[in-house]
Amino acid sequence: MLRSVRMATLVTVMLFAAALPVRAQTASVDDTAKFLAGMMPSADSPLTPLTGEAAWQRHAKFFDTAFGQLEQRQMSRIRAWADSNLAAPKPTMFYMFSGPDFLYANAFYSKASTYVLSALEPVGSVPDLTKLPRGGVASALHNVERSLGSILSFSFFITKDMKTDLQAGQMSGTLPVLYVFLARSGMTVKSVGLVSLDDKGAAYFAGENPGPNAVRGVRIIFAGSDGQEKTLYYFSTDLSNSGVKASGFLKFCETLGPGNSLIKSASYLLHSGNFTTVRNFLLNNSATIIQDDSGIPLAYYSAKKWRFFPFGRYLGPIDKFPGTYQPSYAELFRRAQPIDFGIGYRWRTHETNVLLSVRLADDGSPAIDAAASAAAPPAPPPPRRPRAFIGSRPLPDFWPFWR
Repeated sequence: MLRSVRMATLVTVMLFAAALPVRAQTASVDDTAKFLAGMMPSADSPLTPLTGEAAWQRHAKFFDTAFGQLEQRQMSRIRAWADSNLAAPKPTMFYMFSGPDFLYANAFYSKASTYVLSALEPVGSVPDLTKLPRGGVASALHNVERSLGSILSFSFFITKDMKTDLQAGQMSGTLPVLYVFLARSGMTVKSVGLVSLDDKGAAYFAGENPGPNAVRGVRIIFAGSDGQEKTLYYFSTDLSNSGVKASGFLKFCETLGPGNSLIKSASYLLHSGNFTTVRNFLLNNSATIIQDDSGIPLAYYSAKKWRFFPFGRYLGPIDKFPGTYQPSYAELFRRAQPIDFGIGYRWRTHETNVLLSVRLADDGSPAIDAAASAAAPPAPPPPRRPRAFIGSRPLPDFWPFWR
């Protein structure tokens, strides 16, 4: 009798368990990043079956070709340049007006352990790709491709297009692009979480209340091939004087400094009087600054505090930015060293300019951890005045990051 009761109980339990809904496996953030980047996720990932679809296979082939060409044309050369000209960068790097451009941040400062990117673009989100409606995955992949078209070709984002493309489907904001760049840079994404800053620069996680005027962002923990964990912050914030005055963003950055900074394709905002606070922050909290001429005007650097290493050619700004030509920049670049890659609005190699500024120690010598190495060669021909076109093609229409 007792045995029969036990058997009946066991059968009841098994029937009840079978009736419960099966909880679907959720893809890891690393597998999601790899899938969006056109790279195979782990074998047991719920995303792996989706890689058999024609849309993903076409996407993977497209990105394999595009990133392979970019690696050969740009990234490998930038890393080699950085290895030759930066002795031992600081652990933190700042990249203002960056959008989600981790790709170039990592190429220039691959030895950093903390990356702080900032722009007006919202963080956005990446949904569970296994739950998208039929055709949703193909549409999402297509939008990601479109949003990256300009940076893969010209080294900067056409923000108007990126905003349109990433809001047209299930995914939005900068997070999908950050996923792609991390995966294609050979990183393993460990964790992703939202972060907010209060007006004093304190960070809040896991839904904590930061109070009014909070700056919203995301913190991504990732690791390279050596397994060393690093941190990437992206903050959606207004970098104008009024914007940074009302927020704690620069106070947060101060806790991580001094660092190294990258400024490129910044729409010459730092030339204006409306961005003096962030300009002064960079000058006061950077051991090195790598920029094109859209960054900090040469007149705001103190010759007693900085040593300059110009690379490439200065042809002046393109016609979309009148009134920003710098005669002092042109004079400095008369003794520029050659360069074999291009960045910024003049993205062609023979037209590009890169200025490495190294902050001097108090005794006037280069900082021990931020010294450039090479000596300047004979001066190239004098720079020409700005031209309306880049090579034979007009620059594609774009809007600044903060619009």
